[in-house]
Amino acid sequence: MRNPHSSIAGTTATVAVVLATFVIGQSAAAQGKQGVDAQSQKQIEAQAQAGGAGTAPEKADPVLRVCADPSGLPQSNDRGEGYENKIAEALAKDLGKKVEYTFFPQRMGFVRMTLRARNEATLKFKCDVIIGVPKGYDLTATTRPYMRSTYAMVFTEKRLEFKAFKGPEDLLALPPQTLQKLRIGIFGRSPAADWLLQNGLIERAEMYAPQSGDPKETPNTVIDRDLSSGKIDLAIVWGPVAGQLVSAHRGPKTWTALPFKPDPKIKFDYEISMGLRQGEKDWKDTLDQWIGSHHEQITSILASYHIPLLDLS
Repeated sequence: MRNPHSSIAGTTATVAVVLATFVIGQSAAAQGKQGVDAQSQKQIEAQAQAGGAGTAPEKADPVLRVCADPSGLPQSNDRGEGYENKIAEALAKDLGKKVEYTFFPQRMGFVRMTLRARNEATLKFKCDVIIGVPKGYDLTATTRPYMRSTYAMVFTEKRLEFKAFKGPEDLLALPPQTLQKLRIGIFGRSPAADWLLQNGLIERAEMYAPQSGDPKETPNTVIDRDLSSGKIDLAIVWGPVAGQLVSAHRGPKTWTALPFKPDPKIKFDYEISMGLRQGEKDWKDTLDQWIGSHHEQITSILASYHIPLLDLS
């Protein structure tokens, strides 16, 4: 369990790493491999600056090569059901290309095995864009952001006392005897842990590792299982995960997600961009221009997945 004496104020950098775990599967341990990755990245940048062959996708290439997780809903899967799949399809259509994927579990080494990896036969990079990475992500260059989401509290219809909630802060108004019986599912090193700590509820946490050893075990599947079974009473998760849980439980047994508002003490909201290799200026400009001119279309895709969205401006 998280050290209850850890600082709330200094969590932004740590949360960015955890968020990357949710978004593109890089655990904090991946930072320990930056010696190899940094060397590879320097070679890539040098080739790009020198205009070396195969450094950036060619405009005439009929294929948009996307790096993605085959079992990473709500972001992506190998059946094209995630919101990143839909964004990739929209991008490819406007560029006059067809989508091809390089799939790899979004875990440690994802960037190295996809965006930075070359096809042994052609020596071209296996893929040229990751649809979702945190803005300013260390292991890639990033485009302008296309999404700003926030953490949210998720609960089921089983707890009648939760039905009147208008926001996560309403949880704190419950009687102390009720609060002290709750089990609240959260992922380690996230703003959820800081919020519980700030409000004296850290002992009520059911703490999950940011990443499991099973590539098919995601924050979505973990929370769905434990909230459905009653092992936990509610959960605090990243916005797209909350949206996926709500989408999967609509109808007579509706689940509810209440987003956290921006907070001056705890950062709940983060911007998401596309990831590409350093030094590919023309490709970055193309992606930036597409994102800027297709804001409504992208927002419509995200909203269809019930993702809590905040104003990018």
